[in-house]
Parts: sequence; C-alpha cells; structure tokens
Amino acid sequence: MEFHEKLQELRKSRGMTQEELAAALFVSRTAISKWESGRGYPSIDSLKEISRYFSVSIDDLLSGEQLILIAEKENKSNLNSVCDLLWGFVDLLSLMLIFLPLYPKPVNGYIYSVNLFEYVDNNKWIITIYWIMFITLTIIGIVKILMVYFKFEKGKKVITALSIGCSVIDVLFLAMMKEPYAIIVAFLLLLIKSGLLYKQAKAG
Repeated sequence: MEFHEKLQELRKSRGMTQEELAAALFVSRTAISKWESGRGYPSIDSLKEISRYFSVSIDDLLSGEQLILIAEKENKSNLNSVCDLLWGFVDLLSLMLIFLPLYPKPVNGYIYSVNLFEYVDNNKWIITIYWIMFITLTIIGIVKILMVYFKFEKGKKVITALSIGCSVIDVLFLAMMKEPYAIIVAFLLLLIKSGLLYKQAKAG
C-alpha cells in the first residue's frame, strides 16, 4: 500500500475530514489533499507529526527508499534557502558602496577618499546613477530575504536574475567611470553571488 493510501485509511479510521486532519497536523487542507492524491510527500517534520498523531512508526508510513528521497529533497531545499538568504545579505552589502570611502575628492591639491554622500562630481547624473544602482541592489536584497522568510517561491528566479543583472551593470559602469576602489567592492560582491549561484546549480 502506498503512502497516500495509508494516510487516507488512517484519516478515515478516525472519521476525520481533510480539514480536521490539516488542523490537527498544523498544515493546510491543500497539503493533505496533495499527499492523499499521491502528488507529493510531507516534510520530515510533518511525517513525525503524522506518526505521533496516529501512533504509527514512520517506517510503517514510508519505505526506506522514499524516506531517503524526502530527506535528499529537504536537504536541497534547505541549502537553496540558505544560499538565497546569503544572497540577500550580499545585496545588502551594496550599502558599502554608499558608506565606505571609495570615491576620490580633490582638496587643496590632494586626493582624499570619501563616501558617496561627500562625493562631488561635475556630472550630477553620474552620482544619481550611482545612487539608483546601489539602492536598487539593496532593495533586491531586502526582497530576497523576505521571500526566504515567508517561503515565497514564485518570482524567485526573476529576483535572482535582476540581482545578477544589476551587479554586472554596476561593475561595468564603475569600470567605465574609472572608480578603482568601488569596482573592487562591486566585483567581489558579484563573485560571491556567482559562487552562490554555482552552489545552487550544483545542488540541483
């Protein structure tokens, strides 16, 4: 007997509806419906709840092979979540490009390094573009972190693509404007994100 059949049988033996079982297991009715129709398996934590609630062992619910598959899937999901969270924090580190003294400011024949607040350039548009680029990356980082926190999967790939795209544009624009210190920071942040992307791709 398959897991979805066992779950249906256990639920019906208690005379429960899917809604009632969902409430007892602290999951949605959609999740129960998905499990009972054989379109997916519960997480390890949910399996423990089912086992405890119906007083059956996890081995009675699933085969060893199925348990391994669920554990592998959960590990991949956890790894992706950690990478996404780190990604969000890396984008937040774009604030360094605003607050660190990375830009040249000539004073009495000397060149000093100043942050973006103190940076003066003849072309105001250049400074405006800097602000737009760095604030955009910061916002993307906040969105990424919130998506991980609320377990929101839809649109995650779009946000990741936007993050990479903005970082590449930042690096190219800073290189074009010949900002040596700022470009090093921006390039390092892009490298870290490339490493996280590789890690996620490798995890599948």
